[in-house]
Order: sequence, then C-alpha cells, then structure tokens
Amino acid sequence: MGFFRFLFSKTFLIQLVIAIVSVVLIGFLALKWLGFTTNHNERIQVPNLEKLSFEKSALILSELNLEAKIQDSTNFNPAYPPLSVIEQNPKAGGFVKQNRKIYLVLNPSGYRKVAIPDIIQKTTRQAEPTLRALGFKVGKTIYRPNIAKNVVLELQHKGEVVEPNSLLMKTSSIDLVVGDGSR
Repeated sequence: MGFFRFLFSKTFLIQLVIAIVSVVLIGFLALKWLGFTTNHNERIQVPNLEKLSFEKSALILSELNLEAKIQDSTNFNPAYPPLSVIEQNPKAGGFVKQNRKIYLVLNPSGYRKVAIPDIIQKTTRQAEPTLRALGFKVGKTIYRPNIAKNVVLELQHKGEVVEPNSLLMKTSSIDLVVGDGSR
C-alpha cells in the first residue's frame, strides 16, 4: 500500500510535472535549434550542367553557393563535347541547401587507349571478334603470300606496323595482314 500512496503523493506529482515540462521544453528548444542551424526551408534549385565545361559548371555553382566536385570520368561519349559534364548528382531541378557538393561525371577528351591483343598466328575468324570486343574497328584485309591461309601475319594502323601490347585509341581501325594460302 505504501507504493500506491507514494504515486499519488504531492511530492511525486510535482516531480512528474517538472519532468514532463522539462522534456517538452528541451524538445521544443532542440527543434528550434535544428531549424535554425539547418537553414530549414532555405533551398537552392540545382541547375542543368549537362554539356557544359567543368570550369563553366564550377562558376555557375559557386555563384549559387554550391561546390563542384569531379566524381569520375566515364568512357568517351561523342555526343558530348570533350571534358564536359555528362551526369550530375543531385540531378538538375532538385533542391539542395547552400554549400552542398554537386558531384559531376565528365566526358574524357577522347577515347581511352587500349592494348592491342597478341593475335599474330591466329586465324581471322579468331582475330576479328577479339579486336571488336576491345573496341577496335577491323579495317582492310591485306593478303600476302604465305602457306598459312587466313592466318594473321601482322597488324597495321594507318599503314604502319603495330606490335601486340602497344596502345591505340579505342575505335581505331586495324588492318590485318593475312596469308593467302599460296607457296
């Protein structure tokens, strides 16, 4: 019976009211503080930066109190100018707070260089798909007298002999010098 009498005593009820008022007051002050420090309802619309250079994008963002960060560069896309913005995060039209970082993905200045595979002494049936899979274009087929019919003897790019493992720009055209089966 002593416990229930304590729950309804004047001392306990005063302490309970003080605790409830304190929790409500602390919660109210915390919400006001958060609204003030996070600039509640103050937002900036993210502009569309696609196809703009990084320098121009950074200037536009700095005028809006936003920061441009290069996130990555991707495979070369000929539909976009070199070194221009391909993607951005957050997307254009979204809303952010001031001093937010806008991450940009840039278009490289050209196709990347790829190592030429060692396809010497392979048949054209093996060589052509290998070159295409790496992003090269298969150019002319030049026949030379050799006992090995349709076997790659050497590779050429713009009339010059290229060695396996040397680097060429992706989408470069590689001519195949193959045997004609004579001799």
